[in-house]
Amino acid sequence: MTDLTTASADDRSLRILSTGDLAGIDIPLADVVETVEGAYRTLHAGQSDNPRKLTVKPADGHSVAYAMLGRDGSRDVVAIKTSYKHGLDKGRDEQHYYTSLTVYDDVTGLPLAMMDCSRIGSLRTPAVSALLARECAAPGARSALVIGTGTQGRLALPFLLTTLPDLDRLMLSGTHPEGIAAVREQVRSYFPDREVEVVTDLRAAAGDADVIVATAGGHTPAAVEADWLKPGALSVLVGHGLAPSTLHRADRVIATSEAQMNVTGTDMADADGKLPAVDAEFPSVLAGVTAGRGSATERIFAYNSGLVVTDIALGHRFAQLALAQGLGTEVALWR
Repeated sequence: MTDLTTASADDRSLRILSTGDLAGIDIPLADVVETVEGAYRTLHAGQSDNPRKLTVKPADGHSVAYAMLGRDGSRDVVAIKTSYKHGLDKGRDEQHYYTSLTVYDDVTGLPLAMMDCSRIGSLRTPAVSALLARECAAPGARSALVIGTGTQGRLALPFLLTTLPDLDRLMLSGTHPEGIAAVREQVRSYFPDREVEVVTDLRAAAGDADVIVATAGGHTPAAVEADWLKPGALSVLVGHGLAPSTLHRADRVIATSEAQMNVTGTDMADADGKLPAVDAEFPSVLAGVTAGRGSATERIFAYNSGLVVTDIALGHRFAQLALAQGLGTEVALWR
């Protein structure tokens, strides 16, 4: 691995990796999946720290901000991620979103890099969904439905094909022509022999799907109900597109973090404002301590909320690749 201790010249400088720097880095999807999986395993082993995220949101809900601190014990790095979205009461084109990750070497005590975290998130989240599908989908799963064509929806199918290569029906539910085109382009770029089927009857598509990944934005009218699902279906919630019934009537509930689900999943609460208990957290499933699925006919609901340790692991991987290519700008931040 590239030595990152030289990423910053001294304790008063910081290497900045911009959106453009990271965009030029080629990283295989399998590399992303392996990096994210390793972060979960390290967390389960008790070697990493992933405290509950902090959230601030004004009363009218026009914006939301998160702060996440974590430590990756296998890499000996500490990092802070911030995320801020403005314009939640407006259309997609009028919204503003900024997210960054600052990483420090916990051996030398030196800062490693500060980077735009948008690409990291756009890769990490569908990689987690794909891992959830690998561990929790019914045996012999062959069909997948992705709801939404935004940032998280565009790589959902390529990542699913990375962990479940036997999928032979790829369905997409979306309303934005440019988003649909982008999904098809991403699938073609990674899997040229696969075709994407755009569906208009969401109920029928959901009833045919072995795996559903809901990534739509908050204004989506899509809301798959529990009684639409076939026996053995896995529903993964990333954004929106699943009705609360898919959670409350599930045979088994898996969450990447129950604590974070209780913070960010309140829109899935029942009439009394309550969420059901989680049957298992995903790190323990990946570690083989808890089963992802009990039977082939269980309907499983999985809540995919970002854990900062996965951002740290993938951010560290990007910093390695960036440094090897001489990317980034040194800024004398503390002088």
